[in-house]
Amino acid sequence: MTSTTTNPEIAAGKAISLIPRVELFGNPEHTKPSISPDGQWLAWVAPHRGVLNVWVRRIDGGDARPVTADRDRGIREYKWAPSSERLLYLRDEGGDENSRLYDVSVHGSAVRDLTPFDGVKAVLFDQDAPNVGRVLIGLNLTDPRLHDVYEVDLATGELTKVLDNPGFIGFVADSQQYVRAGVSSSEDGGRTIMVREVDGEWHAVLTVDQPDALSTEPVEFDSDDRRLLVKTSAGVNATRLVWIDGDTGELEVVAEDPNYDVHSVVTDASTKQPLMVSFQRERLHTHAMSPEIRRDLDRLAAVDDGDLHVVSADRANATWIVSYVHADGPTATYVYDRITGQTTFLFHDRPRLADKLSRVEPFSFTARDGLEIHGYLTVPAGSAEKLPTVLLVHGGPPMRDTWRLNPEAQWLADRGYLCIQVNFRGSTGYGKAFTAAGNREWGGKMQDDLVDAVAWAVQAGYADPDKIGIYGGSYGGYAALAGAAFTPDLFRCAIALCAPTNLETLLRAVPPYLTPIIALLYASVGNPDTEPDFLRSRSPLWHAENMKIPLLIAQGANDPRVRQAESDQIVAALRDNGVPPEYLLFDDEGHGLEKPENRLTFYAAAERFLADHLGGQYEPELV
Repeated sequence: MTSTTTNPEIAAGKAISLIPRVELFGNPEHTKPSISPDGQWLAWVAPHRGVLNVWVRRIDGGDARPVTADRDRGIREYKWAPSSERLLYLRDEGGDENSRLYDVSVHGSAVRDLTPFDGVKAVLFDQDAPNVGRVLIGLNLTDPRLHDVYEVDLATGELTKVLDNPGFIGFVADSQQYVRAGVSSSEDGGRTIMVREVDGEWHAVLTVDQPDALSTEPVEFDSDDRRLLVKTSAGVNATRLVWIDGDTGELEVVAEDPNYDVHSVVTDASTKQPLMVSFQRERLHTHAMSPEIRRDLDRLAAVDDGDLHVVSADRANATWIVSYVHADGPTATYVYDRITGQTTFLFHDRPRLADKLSRVEPFSFTARDGLEIHGYLTVPAGSAEKLPTVLLVHGGPPMRDTWRLNPEAQWLADRGYLCIQVNFRGSTGYGKAFTAAGNREWGGKMQDDLVDAVAWAVQAGYADPDKIGIYGGSYGGYAALAGAAFTPDLFRCAIALCAPTNLETLLRAVPPYLTPIIALLYASVGNPDTEPDFLRSRSPLWHAENMKIPLLIAQGANDPRVRQAESDQIVAALRDNGVPPEYLLFDDEGHGLEKPENRLTFYAAAERFLADHLGGQYEPELV
């Protein structure tokens, strides 16, 4: 990373042109594109009267129109029904995660609520049985901990139970929509993939211990419904893609990388054969599984230099929807005709951000115990020396930051801050040993990695040691509060969104549908029944007396994962200690902020807060 000349306007304290917050945190103009299985329709999500809804148009052109009319939280995910005649989507109330399943005709008929049950969470299983007017879903209607499998007749809306859940955390159906595979979780956090025959008898084809459990998941059956495509790290360090014979359990490796986990796989909807497998390195690397697919990827690489994602394909595998992801620009989406080799531009997700964003650079450093840690720097225009800095901590923690447009990172850089994103130990993507290195290290070595990243940036001359802030949501919010509690002299301020504050109460209040994997959570964090003292030693709430820096805390009142009590209790403790934080409570949100007006309220407060304590730029709020 090289230094550049100091921006004289910043150095002189003059106001410079800022990217409006609404362009970064308002709704995207287009997102989630897909093609119908029959290849005749395009769909995507876009605002309609200010709220995200599903839009469609014919693949060969014509006027686009919304087929849903949500007026509240908006629709962010949807799927095509196998018939291509209907679209399905899930939506909850106020972020409570008790999602209902809705459907609507591609021709725009009235939306139907297919699961009109209060306090029940619906899940939609992946399926692509052609010419079938039914879909398989899961409902925890009988037992809030377990999702039984139901069949929905899309012609009538009739709901029929087809399988009582025997204790599984997931299912895979075969080409005839018969539930053939399931995943069970053991008391010690391990995982078993089960397969059953037409007589209904289940038998195990793969059993793994806790370190492999997080990475082990079935993808789909082959066209003969004999072999099961599976992602797993069993027997190796990095997650690979394998076929497992449903009768013998014999394993055949499809794709692997010695250092990086399989990120995604694209299969042919008809043959069920893998077409391409992607690995998330510093940038996305995609491996073609045949010369024909290699030809396609080479053609597409000449169109755009972003990271290529094949996001949708028709059943004939003749037409793809492809998106090019950039860390410093909007995502561009095209229709690709595999027969002619032609690409047709569709849209950018946030076109107003073109040519406005800061550069993003991968970096790595060695942690204090010798472990190699990777991350990304987003660098403001102008100077790259002794910048006010914000450590942006990802959630999970079993996830990772990637090379993509991160609106928060770009917002921070645009306001004059160096943004540091760290894939600390416990993050996924770098093999199971790296992920397992985070077990029982909340507030321990995982936090040390964040502190070491700041030390690296200071020593390299990029970060001003007197102007360091920390911000994150979910686990990232916990890390922000842990930074204030455990290293109170390192950070000048901290922002925490939907943050766990007491690991003991967090783990005692998990939603019922997460209890089947509670052993995995205990292995990662700690067991409140056997080691409450350990959990308290790693909980910011129990060290609130050390927290003296300015804090901004935000919370969704309906959050089922990190309940409002987590934020309420730390706010009360800080007020009792004479260091009251700013506290934003959103009555209509859950685990994160989805409504644009709430996002804009939060980021305006956060921007002012950072400007007050770190000295960056601030876009005044309109009155």
